[in-house]
Amino acid sequence: MPAGVLKMPMPITRLTTMMVRSNKPSLFELFMYLYFYNLLTTRFLMPLKIGVCLIACFFFQTLKAQSIVSDTLTGTDSASITANPFGLQQRSLSTASIKRYQTNVLQLAAPGNLVTAFNTLPGIRMEERSPGSYRLNIRGSSLRSPFGVRNIKMYYNNLPLTDAGGNTYFNQMTSNSFGTATIVRGPASSMYGAGTGGLVLLESISNEQPLVQAEYSTGSYGLLNLMAAVNFGQKANRNRISYAHNESRGYRDQTAMRRDQLAWTSQLKASDKQTLTATLLYSNMYYQTPGGLTLAEYNSNATAARPAAGGFPSAQQVNAAIYQQNLLAGISSQLKLNGQWSNTTALYGSFATIKNSAIRNYENRSEPHMGARTVFAYEKKLDNSSIKWQSGAEFQAGFFNTQVSRNKLGQRDSLLTNDDQTFYTGFAFTQVEWVWKNGFYANAGASLNINKVKIARLSSLPIVTQERTYNNEVAPRLSAGYKWKNNWETQVTVSKGFSPPTVSELLPSTGRISTDLEAEAGYNVELSQTIRLFNTLSLTSTGFIFNLNNTLVQQRDLSGGDFYINAGSTRQAGVETVLDYVHGFMPKSMVQYLNVSVAHTYNAFTYNDYNKLGVNYNGKQLPGVPKNTIAMRALLQLKHGFYFNANYYHNSSIMLNDANTFRATAFQVLGAKAGYKGKLGKKQRWHVFAGADNLLDTKYSLGNDINAAANRFFNVAPGRLWYAGIGIE
Repeated sequence: MPAGVLKMPMPITRLTTMMVRSNKPSLFELFMYLYFYNLLTTRFLMPLKIGVCLIACFFFQTLKAQSIVSDTLTGTDSASITANPFGLQQRSLSTASIKRYQTNVLQLAAPGNLVTAFNTLPGIRMEERSPGSYRLNIRGSSLRSPFGVRNIKMYYNNLPLTDAGGNTYFNQMTSNSFGTATIVRGPASSMYGAGTGGLVLLESISNEQPLVQAEYSTGSYGLLNLMAAVNFGQKANRNRISYAHNESRGYRDQTAMRRDQLAWTSQLKASDKQTLTATLLYSNMYYQTPGGLTLAEYNSNATAARPAAGGFPSAQQVNAAIYQQNLLAGISSQLKLNGQWSNTTALYGSFATIKNSAIRNYENRSEPHMGARTVFAYEKKLDNSSIKWQSGAEFQAGFFNTQVSRNKLGQRDSLLTNDDQTFYTGFAFTQVEWVWKNGFYANAGASLNINKVKIARLSSLPIVTQERTYNNEVAPRLSAGYKWKNNWETQVTVSKGFSPPTVSELLPSTGRISTDLEAEAGYNVELSQTIRLFNTLSLTSTGFIFNLNNTLVQQRDLSGGDFYINAGSTRQAGVETVLDYVHGFMPKSMVQYLNVSVAHTYNAFTYNDYNKLGVNYNGKQLPGVPKNTIAMRALLQLKHGFYFNANYYHNSSIMLNDANTFRATAFQVLGAKAGYKGKLGKKQRWHVFAGADNLLDTKYSLGNDINAAANRFFNVAPGRLWYAGIGIE
């Protein structure tokens, strides 16, 4: 991803030189570009298409050969990024479904707002039901997630963030706890085991020099952010310690949030052949949960919390909230055995404690887990090609306990259920990649997966134990492509996704033990085309079809408790297109750097074979997935340290239940941010910024509750939010 504008709290200046080819595009190249863009967007985007095409034609005809120097002010040097999904030999040859966020994009909106940044790329949609409660949707993966992140594998500095039960507490992360986020859309089966949604790799270490940073910001709804970081050590032993405090009183009744996070990463070059990385991540957070509203309640007062109804108290009466603590500690080793062989091994341990005061009950969860991952790699260069073979394994074990009690006005009352859950999950994998000098490349891999779960209900006598093993599931992944001489690239990928039920599906809030659930599985086929012109403009479009069997779908009982069923099969097809323009200007120019990006996602997700209570839902649109989204961003760097960011997001209407009888209306959100960075001395800098999210003050529901009981689907998003901040380095 191109470097962008000033970022705090990790601003580091570097000069990037880009050369633009002297020849103008041929009429054929210009025609092909416009043809592909017209082909891969929908009709209702005609004004957008015309505008983009006119801009593209203007730049094509006016660009001339020049040497360009740009002061990019990005927090992470591309050379420092080690996250490399599938261990590809050349990252330029990586699949078009792999996208990377760097610090300039992660700091696009208000401090602590990760939603705007993650929504800038096609196929990826982050939702916030209330402050601190995130859902991450990669190609419809949140269909199984009424809250939290499931069916997506996440790693932090090569250590699993996803626990043995399949859940990921992504809400523990803050904007300064990682510098890059690399995302794989679709099954990442060959080297990462179970999962049909995707893969997220987070990294915190960079090539920054020793420094001290601090930033304070405040804004609407009682927003307060304090972030600080210290980088120390030399190249052989680099360390980073960061702290973040985020709090808000909320934009809606019962939506206050507070989070504190402390992170430490140390990278030690033990020898010329070995590098060790130690990671410690601790977070302590509290956030209130207001509950969903009916359409009438939403239209009457969208900022109200869920009222008392149907024999259940209101969210405020039980002080509905979650108290969450997470601790992750681990170490990874990168070892060069000789000129051709290498090994990467990671060991970790993690612990999470959750207290959930909900309308239906009061839940206490204790979730310790541990694991290891090792990868052996062999690389060899041949006369006209190079080959890389990787094999390894990953194993996780979790020993969880969940106690559910009655909720007496926000206090734990008499015990209802007490369950021990034991999870063992592991897989072995192998992958080979071949790259030819003539532009062809291919890789093939597969993993063999086993997942075992045992749930013992300690609160019943005699103790009831239920077990289930999902084993011997082979998940292959094949990819081949060709890099054309004009720097265009074509790629086709076929992969199988396999995903067993997570702990939250096997033991949902209803307390029903559901070891009868089947693992969902299916094959994904995608075709990608990338067009690059002048080293300034790129267009990437990916079409995919994913036929998923035994799709896990969330349901609600009359009390609002969630449970899950296998919904036969679904057909998930779509087109993801991103147009990216980056332009550096002459050193004396007032404008130093410009990056404009337009991303469009089209989803056609439907039920193929789904019958519920005698009703046939075949052909119905999957709830929770919009048909169209558009994300636009502009990053402008001016002379003397001034910069400006703008972002726009359009979301089409969303079906809210399986029958498609309720839908959330379409919405559009606009944001802007401006700032200045100056020098206080030779080694000191200061930074001031201000901006607004949701400038249009749009009323919309972002984190909808799918298939909600009593049609309580709606959770309003924040209105117009002003913010400002200052930082020093």
